[in-house]
Amino acid sequence: MLNIHRKKIIGCLALVLVFLTAQAQRGNYNYLDFASKPYYFGITIGYNNANFKVFHSKNFILNDSIATAESISGPGFNLGIITNLKIGNNFDLRLLPTLSFAERNLAYTQTREDVFRDRKVESVFVELPFHVRYKSEPYNDIRLFVIAGVKYSFDVASDSRTRQAADLVKISPTDFAVEYGVGAQFFFPYFIFSPEFKMSHGVSNILIFDQDLRQSTVLEKILSRTFTISFNFEG
Repeated sequence: MLNIHRKKIIGCLALVLVFLTAQAQRGNYNYLDFASKPYYFGITIGYNNANFKVFHSKNFILNDSIATAESISGPGFNLGIITNLKIGNNFDLRLLPTLSFAERNLAYTQTREDVFRDRKVESVFVELPFHVRYKSEPYNDIRLFVIAGVKYSFDVASDSRTRQAADLVKISPTDFAVEYGVGAQFFFPYFIFSPEFKMSHGVSNILIFDQDLRQSTVLEKILSRTFTISFNFEG
């Protein structure tokens, strides 16, 4: 089902890009109206697909009760604001405070009972991504760009009773990640539309180890991974 939804999203996005490209190539050169602005603001909305990168511990090999421990991706969405500061003609500094809703799952299969257990982690993140963006030279009213940066995240849903249950693996509410991506700017008379594809790789271990919990002892560390499709409106 997830692959079907991905294909639908990519297909719809492709149609939108074709339409916008046709509109932008009329040669209005709307980007000239934005070239003189040293900074501007906007909003971002997006779809995310998040999961964990799981590293097994030595206890995983030695244990005789858990056969598999792996991550399953889950869908989510983002909503945030954009602050963009121009540095010359081709570079931007960008701060994007974002509220992100995400779902990630840890799946365990037990050997003796052949039982499948799913540890669902539903999160509400307050995120502070900081990006550097490099833009190509404009072609009519289109510019391509690449982004790279870092992100701090805090999960405000981590104190819920469900998340703090004694028999569940604990995940740290704080995370740091590096991000990179690509996108395009389409310049219209009153705003800039920028679809963007972005990957986020967590660099800190978010597993809170519990030596009394079997599902925790078979893990060495957990890193976060997120793929995001964003639609930015700026001006």
